[in-house]
Amino acid sequence: MKGKLLIQAITKFLAGVVLVGALIFLPAGSLSYANGWLLMAILFIPMFIAGLVLIVKNPTLLLKRLNAKEQEGEQRQVVALSGLLFVASFVVAGLNWRYAWYPLPEWCVWVAVGLVLASYGLYAEVLRENTYLSRTIEVQEGQKVIDKGLYGIVRHPMYSATVLLFLSMPLVLGSLPSFVLMLLYIPLIAKRIRNEEAVLSQGLEGYKEYSERVRYRLFPYIW
Repeated sequence: MKGKLLIQAITKFLAGVVLVGALIFLPAGSLSYANGWLLMAILFIPMFIAGLVLIVKNPTLLLKRLNAKEQEGEQRQVVALSGLLFVASFVVAGLNWRYAWYPLPEWCVWVAVGLVLASYGLYAEVLRENTYLSRTIEVQEGQKVIDKGLYGIVRHPMYSATVLLFLSMPLVLGSLPSFVLMLLYIPLIAKRIRNEEAVLSQGLEGYKEYSERVRYRLFPYIW
């Protein structure tokens, strides 16, 4: 099983590298876009390492995350719109570099690099704490409410990491227009969370009580 899973994971990983590279460098019209290479490095090297760790430590969880397919119509819409936003942000970043529209200062880029790495640290902790974690909205057999660690602070720490990552990536690329565009991800993830909580409240025992104990969804004292 691990051999087949490894091939599947590497195939999807390489496809992601090629896709993101194309979305960044084709609009830029050059491979000299240093910020593009910087983002590729900090995005895919930790992802590759995380995949290897999951193959060894928790192949079941990796399989669930590789074979994700949303069943909820509302969630499929959110995923599709998020994907379009992801594509548009990279394309605009490449064009922004090519035509020097609104470049960001170097210090801003490096702060964003730190935020990307911090978001990966959050991801790693969430994966460690929650073995039920899936990319789709569902209640799994035998699933229990996780209320310790990060889940004792906010109800959706994985989405907290995602928001941090998505908003940081355009800054790493040095593109202010891409960052402004990516702000549209916030209402999309809010819609996804509200639908997910409705599903969990109906199907997961103890979730309603948990949501009353842990007030904040994404970031403490904000939302």
